[in-house]
Amino acid sequence: MAAETITPRTIADRHLDQVAAHDPLEAAWLGLHPGDDRQPDLSPDGFEALADIARHTLAALDAAPATEDPTDRACARLLRERLTAELAMHDSGENLRQLRNIGAHVHQVRDIFTFMPTATDDDWSAVAGRLRNLPASLDGYRATLTEGISRGLLAAPRQAAAVSDQLTAWTGEGTGGAGWFAEFVAPGPDRLRGELDAAAHKATAAVAEFRDWLRDTYAPATANTPDAVGRERYRLAVRYHSGADLDLDEAYAWAWSEFHRTAAEMRTETERVLPGAGVKAAMHHLERHGHAVEGEDAVRDWLQQLMDQAITALDGTHFDISGPLRRVESRLAPAGSAASAYYSGPSLDFSRPGRTYLPTLGRDTFPTWQLVTTWYHEGVPGHHLQLAQWVVLADQLSRYQTTLGMVSANIEGWALYAERLMDDLGFLTDPAHRLGFLDEQMLRTIRVIIDIGMHLGLAIPADSGFHPGERWTPQLATEFMATYNGSPAELRSSEIVRYLGWPGQAIGYKLGERAWLQGREAARRRQGAAFDLKAWHMKALSQGSLGLDDLVHQLSTL
Repeated sequence: MAAETITPRTIADRHLDQVAAHDPLEAAWLGLHPGDDRQPDLSPDGFEALADIARHTLAALDAAPATEDPTDRACARLLRERLTAELAMHDSGENLRQLRNIGAHVHQVRDIFTFMPTATDDDWSAVAGRLRNLPASLDGYRATLTEGISRGLLAAPRQAAAVSDQLTAWTGEGTGGAGWFAEFVAPGPDRLRGELDAAAHKATAAVAEFRDWLRDTYAPATANTPDAVGRERYRLAVRYHSGADLDLDEAYAWAWSEFHRTAAEMRTETERVLPGAGVKAAMHHLERHGHAVEGEDAVRDWLQQLMDQAITALDGTHFDISGPLRRVESRLAPAGSAASAYYSGPSLDFSRPGRTYLPTLGRDTFPTWQLVTTWYHEGVPGHHLQLAQWVVLADQLSRYQTTLGMVSANIEGWALYAERLMDDLGFLTDPAHRLGFLDEQMLRTIRVIIDIGMHLGLAIPADSGFHPGERWTPQLATEFMATYNGSPAELRSSEIVRYLGWPGQAIGYKLGERAWLQGREAARRRQGAAFDLKAWHMKALSQGSLGLDDLVHQLSTL
């Protein structure tokens, strides 16, 4: 048998296999290792083991023979940049203090169940086993956070409080229900009913115990921890989320120019919604009297229809949407989630399709003026079209480039670009829907301003029209968002907690969109009359992951 040729792509995919073997969450998301009932190892040793895998992969990449193949070179560049950024976060101790209301390590013990198959008795047996293993995973994370306490590396108090509230929602204590885990196993087979119910009860009790420890032991230790992380930690986080060393002061200034431009456009659009009323009054009007869908099942179905219609309208004209790309599911987010909508990508074999999730936040009436553009972002042509296309190409590029190697600012930038594209193509001509689009653009612009502003303690510009000269605080950020964005109060509160607990992530939407637009316009200028937007889109979506350092250049050459 001939020896395997060592290339960056084989190294990258070997890295993926090693991560999946160690981390059952990644395996479940990828659709690998069916029947596995492990929970993630969230202990200090577990995080160190993942870091060792990254170090060994980088050493293998250093030792690999040079290659002139452009796909291999792109894979090598991505792999090196991603693993270096991951190790920088690990080595700085970020895992020892990671608590936030979205995408946190602690959420993995529940999220993993949403990736599991539940079609057979064997599937449900694996669910039961994973529920029984949940307490040990939380014990491991308690040890990690305890190590953070001993080293003076702690989350801020509002992050501990937010996660504690989420865990209470998981248990059902706030509503008197049986809790998320009991509800999840309710459709399981009668033959395993006793085992599933007992395992769900054990998992719920473990979540409550961990919540009590967070509240009674961890939270008091965080009392003097500031919300803002400072410039050094922020730069580290920005590199991780964007794949670039961004000029933060330039980004802050640019976002203010975008703010003023978008605010002017919103004032113009408001005159089509409710003449003479003003932006906030028009948005309040749409929230109370605009089109709305009644009932959770009805809004889920309405969003599904919206995505299905987008697929039909865009296929063959602006994209090629065929095979598994055509399947995306609309779902409701489970209780105890953050307040923002989100998307979950398909497994490698598409046995689990891409899924969009709407947090209901206890509501039964759902105004649609913002939902249309949000579902273009989460579904088609946004996250689903990009990430599912990557999975289709996993074997041609590498599985790593299309899954584990994702760069947040790339994918969030594409999704925001997708919203703008739908506006440009005439899908948002309804005044309410277009104001919703502009309001979501404003939200993403506000994110850049207050995320950078709060963490770096920047001054508000003199020409801002809002508290000029003052330094950003969470209180000012909350007031700023309430003044210039139409999100409901509960979402605004969740957003501020998110930015403070997940520094550098939220700026990637708008800065990523800027990179996508710059790359497209550079390609258009280069090709002139020969530029074909559909062809460019499909080439752009077939590159796999890229950091912002590389994205504009690559897009401009397509």
